Amino acid sequence: MNLKKIIVPLDGSALAETAIPTAAQFAKKQGATLVLLRAAEVPWIHGDDIVDAQVHVVQEAEQYLDVLADRLQTDGVKRVETSVWYGAPAASIVDAAQVHGADLIVMTSHGRTGIGRLILGSVAESVLRGTTAPILLLRATGAAVLTPDGKARETALANA
Repeated sequence: MNLKKIIVPLDGSALAETAIPTAAQFAKKQGATLVLLRAAEVPWIHGDDIVDAQVHVVQEAEQYLDVLADRLQTDGVKRVETSVWYGAPAASIVDAAQVHGADLIVMTSHGRTGIGRLILGSVAESVLRGTTAPILLLRATGAAVLTPDGKARETALANA
C-alpha cells in the first residue's frame, strides 16, 4: 500500500493521541503527509454569543494541533499538516478524508459497549460506514474485549 496522506483524528484526549506514534511510523516509512485533524463544535448555551464561542473553540483546536505538529516535526516527521473542521466528529472525519484524499485514517476507539455505546454512539463505527478510506482502528488500553456472542474475552479464553 502506497500511502501519501494519513489522517489522524484527535479530540484533545490522551486516548486519541495514542494513534499518533503508529501514524508517524507509517508517515516516516512511506514519506507520507500526516494530517492532524480536530473537529470543533460548540454546544449551544443560552446567553452566550455563539459566534464568539465557535471562533474560540476553533482557535483552541488550531493551537492544540500546532503544538502536536511541531513535536512531530522535531521527531522527524517531514510533512505534517493540521486541519480543523467545525462540526460533529464523525461527519468531520469523513468529509476531511474525502477532501484531503486520505489513503489511511489512523484512530483510536474508546471501546464502549452496552448503554455507553448506545448513548454516546461510536465515532469509529460512523466513520467506517461513511468513508471508503482504509481505517486502522487502535483499541484503547483496558477496553473490554468481547467475543461475537457478547462474553468477555477472558471468560471465553478460560473456557476454551
